[in-house]
Amino acid sequence: MSDSSPSTSLHDRVARVIDSFRPFIQGDGGDIDFLGVDADGTVRVRMKGACQGCPSSFMTLQMGIERHLLEQVPEVRRVVNVG
Repeated sequence: MSDSSPSTSLHDRVARVIDSFRPFIQGDGGDIDFLGVDADGTVRVRMKGACQGCPSSFMTLQMGIERHLLEQVPEVRRVVNVG
């Protein structure tokens, strides 16, 4: 269920999806910072804590967060970990 009304900014919609994943990531000892959305639809995040450098963090990012963002926020093209 996405809220793509004009009054809801792209940043807010992306942040809402990322925030919905935060408890799962924190449950594994990690966290995620949402850094922003570029004009080309690239979402920039920084994986932290146990997720930083963890081989599974790529799967969490791509198969979890990115997949849900692509479904719920059509402007998003990809998600990258910059940290």
